[in-house]
Amino acid sequence: MTAEHPTGRPNDGTSAPGAGEPVSGRAAGAAARLAGERVDHRFKGLPPDAAGLTVRELADQRRSLFGGGFTTPVLALSAEALEHNLALMGRYAARHGLAFAPHGKTSMAPALFERQLEHGAWGITAAVPHQARVYRAFGVRRIFLANQLVDPAALRWLAGELDADPEFRCVVYADSVRGVELMDAALSACGATRPLDVVIELGAGPGARTGARTDEDCAAVAAAVAAAPTLRLTGVAGYEGEVPGADTGRVTAWLRRLVALTAALDAAGRFADTGEIVISAGGSAWFDAVARVFAEIPELSRPVLRLLRSGAYVSHDDGHYRRLTPFNRIPDEGALRPAFRLWAQVLSRPEPGQAFLNAGKRDAPYDLHLPEPLLVRSARDGTERPAAGLTVTALSDQHTWLDVTAEARALEVGDWVGLGLSHPCTVFDKWQLIPVVTEDGTVTDFVRTFF
Repeated sequence: MTAEHPTGRPNDGTSAPGAGEPVSGRAAGAAARLAGERVDHRFKGLPPDAAGLTVRELADQRRSLFGGGFTTPVLALSAEALEHNLALMGRYAARHGLAFAPHGKTSMAPALFERQLEHGAWGITAAVPHQARVYRAFGVRRIFLANQLVDPAALRWLAGELDADPEFRCVVYADSVRGVELMDAALSACGATRPLDVVIELGAGPGARTGARTDEDCAAVAAAVAAAPTLRLTGVAGYEGEVPGADTGRVTAWLRRLVALTAALDAAGRFADTGEIVISAGGSAWFDAVARVFAEIPELSRPVLRLLRSGAYVSHDDGHYRRLTPFNRIPDEGALRPAFRLWAQVLSRPEPGQAFLNAGKRDAPYDLHLPEPLLVRSARDGTERPAAGLTVTALSDQHTWLDVTAEARALEVGDWVGLGLSHPCTVFDKWQLIPVVTEDGTVTDFVRTFF
């Protein structure tokens, strides 16, 4: 895959391994419509005096996040970190011969999908039909749906998309004969004319999440797909992050099992109807192992699309993924940068060792780690200092509980505190319109989310 502007693909549903998806005119038109959306009470943190402006008009004003009328709490996305992360993963995938379909559920932000495609992404990964519908509404032409799809209504919609647009390709999981039967029945009932591409999902082991558990189970699913006229078997996939007791050795062993299964199915002639064989894995914690093992894939009967699906990289974080990122193990490959900062104000200092901020569970993720105070911005003169001596101990619905040591006793009511966040997947879903901010605090753009 190339990190340059992506190229197109043939109309037969195949692609050269790693070819990026073009940004369609439909996507560009959708981006323009978003820029024309009016700013109003729906979007928290935005300046009250901007009500009635379009998103583009507000962005063009280049207001300061701190002095331009934004209200707290307000989430900011670093323009510099965002561009760095997009470029880094584009280069990484290209260097290792990987196609890239980042998981869009992380952000559900069409503007970021467009940026990812511009940086060479093959397509975008979805988990559920709603996400795929959002992707299609904004012109995404290749979708990897990393779940077994058995909802008849969703399958009817997908068949309609495939039949109406020869440039659209969708790949879905199958992990059971029953699931294959349901897909085939729904697609047959609605008169689908294009076969739906299917990859067998290999489970990560006993007690793991979804996926066929044994080679025999996978062979049975492959036979069921071969017998279904509405489906086409195109590869094998799974998620190594669910390997029980995941470590480098266990993850590597499972990935090699994925490769061996793909080779066995190919030897059995199961991919005779497809122009390329898709093999896919890769969350945000083990993509180095994916790159290493996928480089070992033997020659098969068809070209191989080695498809990586990491998604959290786009914003990274200051908690969970900062600790787990493979770049900690491969520092020569680069480093991701945390792109989020949640700014909240000190509302109360009721005791010397205690303070409260005006952000809470509605604003910050707390499913993996609590926010981490990083900066304090003085309400008196706008100077910033490290948030030494401050610790978040709890979140209420609309309050952050801070422990304040003697080192931070200068903290005052009205000061702004910049919080680092953990788990980007549950940051984006709390904010519908997010300011993109340069290092000097200038708001240059906005990212719209659809959860």
